[in-house]
Amino acid sequence: MSTGFFTDERCFWHGGGNYVLTAPAGGLVQPGGGLPENPETKRRLRNLIEVTGLAQVMESRSAAEATREDLLRVHPASYLDTFKAASDAGGGELGLRTPFGRGGYEIAALSAGLTKAAIFDVLSGQVQNSYALSRPPGHHALPDWPNGFCLFNNIAIGIRAAQAAGLVRRVAVVDWDVHHGNGTEAIFWTDPEVLTISLHQEWNYPLDTGAANARGEGKGHGFNINLPLPPGTGHASYLETLERIVLPALRRFAPELIVVACGYDASAFDPLGRMVATTETFRQMTRAMMRAADELCGGRLVLVHEGGYSEMHVPFCGHAVLEELTGSAIRAPDPLGAALEARQPGAEWQAHLSAYIDRLAAYFL
Repeated sequence: MSTGFFTDERCFWHGGGNYVLTAPAGGLVQPGGGLPENPETKRRLRNLIEVTGLAQVMESRSAAEATREDLLRVHPASYLDTFKAASDAGGGELGLRTPFGRGGYEIAALSAGLTKAAIFDVLSGQVQNSYALSRPPGHHALPDWPNGFCLFNNIAIGIRAAQAAGLVRRVAVVDWDVHHGNGTEAIFWTDPEVLTISLHQEWNYPLDTGAANARGEGKGHGFNINLPLPPGTGHASYLETLERIVLPALRRFAPELIVVACGYDASAFDPLGRMVATTETFRQMTRAMMRAADELCGGRLVLVHEGGYSEMHVPFCGHAVLEELTGSAIRAPDPLGAALEARQPGAEWQAHLSAYIDRLAAYFL
């Protein structure tokens, strides 16, 4: 069976506002190139798979915008109405670092719609697995407060729509974006039927969420797992964390579907992270998720694009993921691969990281 690839040029037309990196322009901050969340990283990934031919081995398609009914399962009507009015009036900013222009509401709904379609097509058996190149991203979006470049919580919207349609009940979300998936955590905080797991750089963004002792509440207690990793975590430790903690947690939960919040900002070349992941890290993490999906839920696996801000490196990380997801022999060798290998942690730091992962593993067993 094939891999579905969901994308739409309109998502690349979402505007990033008058920022310089993450600081608003003005005063002594000279105007610059906008937010690091810009269309180039995603567009270059799409361009790379076209140039290498990898796009030809996938089922590439667009999707309809998420409906108001879809959105209301996650976001309150008051937020939808405020967002739509501002979008129609020319744009604005409703939360923290989430600017948008005219039509931003519809583009965000399309991004959520791509994720919904990627989930539905896997659950209906049209494709074995899928990848949603959704933009704007979603994993920081709270029900009524957008933040961290995220306006709608794409993954939560897709999961709730699939549950409402009777296509799935138990879903696991594994988030390996370098930033904590605080929005997804908050939405499913009391829900025992959605397991949320976030691997992220400790105290990066948001500064006040992502601690290991945040486990959920009420019936959802124990169904939220935060894995804050120290800056400088590299390839071996990401894989060790998956093997020691993530995969056992998935086996205990026994999901019917696995969704990955697939950010690439743990790359060593990312301006908003301080990790040392490589293209091979993302390939092997994808391989581990495919193995878990084969073992637990008939191979049903969906990857949803989140962060990643290196215009040069994100496309190669994404290509490695899609190579693995499709099983294709087509390759796009990482031009910085040798440099990344040389920057991996030395023996002393690696031993420290392994001891840290030991303590995390003991906490979650």
